[in-house]
Amino acid sequence: MNWSEQLRRRTRWSEAVVRVLLTACAAASILITLGIILALAGDALRFFTHPDFRWGDFLTGLAWDPGSKKFGILALITGTLMTSFIAMIVAGPVGLAIGVYLAEYASARVSRVLKPVLEILAGIPSIVYGFFAVSFVTPALQSILGNLIQPLNALSAGLVMGVLILPLVASMTEDALSAVPKSLKQAGLAMGSTKLETALQITLPAATSGIMAAFILALSRAIGETMIVALAAGSYPKVSLNPLGSVDTMTGYIVRVSGGDIPQNGIEYMSIFAIGLTLFLITLGLNFISQKIIARFREVYE
Repeated sequence: MNWSEQLRRRTRWSEAVVRVLLTACAAASILITLGIILALAGDALRFFTHPDFRWGDFLTGLAWDPGSKKFGILALITGTLMTSFIAMIVAGPVGLAIGVYLAEYASARVSRVLKPVLEILAGIPSIVYGFFAVSFVTPALQSILGNLIQPLNALSAGLVMGVLILPLVASMTEDALSAVPKSLKQAGLAMGSTKLETALQITLPAATSGIMAAFILALSRAIGETMIVALAAGSYPKVSLNPLGSVDTMTGYIVRVSGGDIPQNGIEYMSIFAIGLTLFLITLGLNFISQKIIARFREVYE
């Protein structure tokens, strides 16, 4: 056997090994997802089949009080969505502006400074953000709004959560804008457009799918955030649109119950698995929406 034949055999073996490893990694992600679903579904089924559980109360009830056997999930969903949308009001416009600046205006020197700062914000533990919300943001809001705002409130948690997801929006927006072919930008500039007009009227529309995906992914991240809302938002589950009051979220409730002295065979403990399954379905739905938006608005360049 000559050396070229040996080389071809080694190449085929190495390609086969790499293919097996890549397939195993892809299969592992699917198996992990299925494992999460099974882990949640088991105890969630026990909750849904409990004698004290009623579907009508769970889906349309406005109160969540396990002590009184009231399990209206809308009370927790309202608090979760309120804090998440406040976060997006902060992170959406600011992150978009930062992404546009990094992709279109920033020099190499500025990018070398600004990008590590964003990475630092992304790397700070969420528990630190929670303490920052309680010890700094809430007192600052109280000094402005006085007694109108409660010590634990959705506004403070949402604002700080917006800072948490800001690097995600900014980096994904920059990636989407940088993926737009330079020929489109140069064509706009050649037609007499200013740099701002080119960015707003050519680059941004061309990167719509990536930007929308960034927003939805950031919203999913905000919905799943735990420690900030657990520390700063409160623990009063109610259906309310007042961001100045205390609310409860799905993740905050899971943290309190799982870390307490609740009997594991009780309906209150089993309820956290039902909430976790609901949260999983919400984020899964957002991911599907993200994929649909990407497929709908994706631009293909030759």
